[in-house]
Formats: sequence, C-alpha cells, structure tokens
Amino acid sequence: MAKLSRKVALVTGAGQGVGQGIALALAAEGAAVAVTGRALAKLEATCALIAERGGTALAVVGDVKDPTSLAAMVERTVGDLGGLDILVNNAQEVPNGKLLDVSDEAFVAGFESGPLATFRLMKLAHPHMVARGGGVIVNLASSAGIRWDMTGYGAYGAVKQAVRVLTRAGAAEWGREGIRVLTIAPHAESPGLKWWIANNPDEAEAFFRTIPLGRIGKLEEDIGRAVAALCGPDMAYLTGATIPLDGGQANFD
Repeated sequence: MAKLSRKVALVTGAGQGVGQGIALALAAEGAAVAVTGRALAKLEATCALIAERGGTALAVVGDVKDPTSLAAMVERTVGDLGGLDILVNNAQEVPNGKLLDVSDEAFVAGFESGPLATFRLMKLAHPHMVARGGGVIVNLASSAGIRWDMTGYGAYGAVKQAVRVLTRAGAAEWGREGIRVLTIAPHAESPGLKWWIANNPDEAEAFFRTIPLGRIGKLEEDIGRAVAALCGPDMAYLTGATIPLDGGQANFD
C-alpha cells in the first residue's frame, strides 16, 4: 500500500516548479492533493498530470496574501477531499535585491506571501489535523537566509528565516497533538532559479561549484519525493528540523 494512502494534502503554489513537483510526488504515494495558486490553467495542468497517473487532485484558485482566500482553500480542501493531513507552504513572492533597491511594497509582499501566509495556513490547518489524529506541515525556507555574504538577499533571507522560526514554534506547541512541522530548503530546477541563472551567469557558475553533488535538484524526483518521505510513517519521529535539499551546499548547523 502507498505510504500516504487515505491522506489529504494541500500544496500552495502547485501550478509549477517545486510546488508541482511536491504535489506529483505526494499523489504518487497515494495522497489526494489540493493544488492551489492564482492561475487556474496551471493548476489544472498539474491536476491532469496527477489524474493521468491514476491519482486524485483538486484545483483550488486562491491568493496566499489574502486571509479570506486562505480560509476558502482549506474549507474547499476539507469539504471536497474529506479532511487535511498534510500542508505544504510553498508559495512565495521573492523580494530580491540590495536593501536600497527593495521597495517597501516588495518586502511586504514577500512577508505576506511567506511567513504571514505560512502562519495563517498553519493555524487554519491545525483543527483539521487534530480531528484526524495528527498531520504534517512542511514549510519552505532557503539557504539565502544563512549566506555569509547577504548582499542582495537581505529581504528574502529575512522572510525565509521567519518561516523557520514558525516551524520550530509549531513543532514545539503541537507535537503532543500528533502534528509534526518541518522546514525544507531546496535547490531545484524551478522557473525562478532558471531565471536567476539566466540573469546572473557569473554568480550562477560560482554557485554550482559550491554544490558537492554538482547539480540542481529535480522537482519531483529529488524535492517532491523527499517531502513525501518526510510526510510518511518512516519519519514519524522527526519534527522541528530544517532539511536542506540542496546537494550538500548549505550548512544549517
């Protein structure tokens, strides 16, 4: 039997990139997956891929910066799929740039789409997970938050480090209720990373030299399957940790 059979997952930003890879991997392990995001066509494409493999998926359009939309995402997931066992907070607007170049609006958008949306969805998911005897929350951070040289990454690193703190708090406060909370920090072949490589070729070349495994992770095979494993019964004693899915590059110690 698939390790996530009869589980229900909600993955934000699942129309492409890392979110799509995670949704595909969770479905492959038997979970019914609500894929959420702002573009219906992209969500339907992810659902179609899952359906082609015999899985169950639900497209839910919404904006993670809107608290009403977040509540509707969870309500629709629970109503249509029967509950909520796994939450993956993947969606994020990225406020990259040097401090003098990042606008207040970009920083606020990064905060609202990242730690604030994560905070809100964690609380929305909590009662549904408690009702089912527990669950797993996976939040996404980034090694940008621990770079030795933060030039150009201060605002982005700040919002991602806030997500890690929320993970630790959730793990500490909800562990006795059977809820595990984890952070992953992936490097993957996402549209965002491809854009960054194309626009920063010299920095990207240096970046690749610092990855011990010598490559960027594949969306489903490397990142999605790792998340599926973390959500499964074999990892039932792991919570509160940051797992760097980055080929060995970052040191979170």
